[in-house]
Amino acid sequence: MRVWREAAAFQAAILFGFLTFHAPGAKAQTADEKFYADRQVILLIAATAGGGYDRWGRLVGRHIARHIPGAPQIVNQNMGAAGGIAGTAHLYNVAARDGSVFGLITRDAPLAPIMHPSQARYDPSKLNWLGSTTTETSVCISRGTSSVKTLSDLMQRELIVGDTGAGTGTYVFPRALNGLFGTKFKIVSGFQNSVDVFLALERGEVDGICESLDSVSVKTPGWREKGIYNAVLHGGLEPNPHLKGVPFVFELAKSEEDRQALRFLYAGQAIGRPFAMPPDVPKARVEIMRKAFAATMRDQEFLSEAKKLRLDVDPVPGEKLEGVIKGLMSTPRSVIDRVAKFMQ
Repeated sequence: MRVWREAAAFQAAILFGFLTFHAPGAKAQTADEKFYADRQVILLIAATAGGGYDRWGRLVGRHIARHIPGAPQIVNQNMGAAGGIAGTAHLYNVAARDGSVFGLITRDAPLAPIMHPSQARYDPSKLNWLGSTTTETSVCISRGTSSVKTLSDLMQRELIVGDTGAGTGTYVFPRALNGLFGTKFKIVSGFQNSVDVFLALERGEVDGICESLDSVSVKTPGWREKGIYNAVLHGGLEPNPHLKGVPFVFELAKSEEDRQALRFLYAGQAIGRPFAMPPDVPKARVEIMRKAFAATMRDQEFLSEAKKLRLDVDPVPGEKLEGVIKGLMSTPRSVIDRVAKFMQ
């Protein structure tokens, strides 16, 4: 009897396996999908801990594994030197190209090799773009007690702003706007990240910052309504509907050449918070990660946590991101040269 029961159980197991394998919709995993099982995947965040990029990177890292076959462990690694350029160069030149590494790079990092091709340490067109969590708006703010409250004030009086390093928007935008249009930002360097600048703002050591809107909103909820900061100017490729009544940077343009310069200067805002993989990663693994990224952007748990963190999810697909990069690389050299000298 015992032998019969064991034989029956064995036959049932075989039948179950057969039916499972041949069930409608069942699909055997490919070798590239199996690659991610029981593996650590590094998420390189090209920024220091605590800032806006770090929040976005860690948020995606907490949710994307559910959408990758095999649910690998995501390990965050911050590399924030040189305004994110060092992290981007590491992703391009050093990181493994087997699909086990992806990165969140700074939105302006793709501009550096376009502006200075002879000094380029990476080619943004060869990165495998997964997508961006959001498009960006840069907003230049001043303390509520500052004498600079409007764009008109900024054209006449000095506003001391903190910056977090060359290559970041906190440095690039005020410097370029000074050179292109005569605004009167005075830039104070030496801050590790925007958290440090906001602490300096609270202490009265600086009077303002040009920072992403979502970062300002996260660090100081209700900042406009409470009069904590003044919104002096905002920039991007399009006006932000949440900043109605705040001057848009294209209002400074007096010619088509000015508008071209501004489109190049603020192109990074359309890039937003971009995720990419190194060059030469097998195409099937890039596709797996693109699908996982896109699924994460629709994931209700991800969206719920983003809302709690006051992060505005407005995703850009990897394919569209590739198009933005190609468009940047076709910008006329004369326009690039006009802007680049203020971004060094």
